[in-house]
Amino acid sequence: MNRIDFKFTKLKEKEEKALIPFITAGDPNLDTTIDIVLAMEEAGADIIELGIPYSDPLADGVTIQASSNRALKNGAKIVKIMDTVKRIREKTQIPLVYLVYYNSIFKYGMEKFIKESSDSGIDGIIIPDLPIEERKDIIGIGEKYDINIIPLVAPTSKDRIKNIVKDARGFVYCVSVNGVTGTRNDISTNVEEYMSVISEYTNLPKALGFGISSPEMAAGFKSYCEGIIVGSGIIKKIENGKSKEDIISNVRKFIRELKMA
Repeated sequence: MNRIDFKFTKLKEKEEKALIPFITAGDPNLDTTIDIVLAMEEAGADIIELGIPYSDPLADGVTIQASSNRALKNGAKIVKIMDTVKRIREKTQIPLVYLVYYNSIFKYGMEKFIKESSDSGIDGIIIPDLPIEERKDIIGIGEKYDINIIPLVAPTSKDRIKNIVKDARGFVYCVSVNGVTGTRNDISTNVEEYMSVISEYTNLPKALGFGISSPEMAAGFKSYCEGIIVGSGIIKKIENGKSKEDIISNVRKFIRELKMA
């Protein structure tokens, strides 16, 4: 069983919700990425998203864009990130997911990317700009290497949700608002109605992300979904850290607060 599926099964048995933090691989550097992943698991993270830095991340706000720029400046290329995941796998079996833009996969080679992801220890891949015409092929390759291709749906998806979640595996990444990632004080989407529509078309766990930036917000939305995704709030802890130790301490504390919520 894929680690993601196993994790959601175990969480359901314990009546817990999944906390899914996002960080950009290589921000501030790849060695620190390993330590951040281990600290987040220790603090209660259930699944971890690793963003592959990209020069034009269309779905991301300024905070994650800046983290991508820092990672790229420090040499975080795909081949080095794959090696970093192998090093992480020497120390933990927490489910790991790549968030990667389609052009990066296309340039690297679709099957090569997915095979190497699987070989390194990745369990799922989120592609926010995956062309609909490429979905069938990439889902097929994902099944071949036991990689869950995780779909994104948005409040504007509506009539397309059925097709978006068709043949998907792992969980559904439910974008909470229209627009890009980033911390927000509130979310105007009718989340209860939105989750209900998605549930009409799939039994996969639903994880809500984009804009959830505090334990209070996580607590407010947890009843509508099986998981909460937090990215920009964590990236800010990394960005503002004065040292590696400071970063690890601040991230660990924040993750613990989110998991408790």
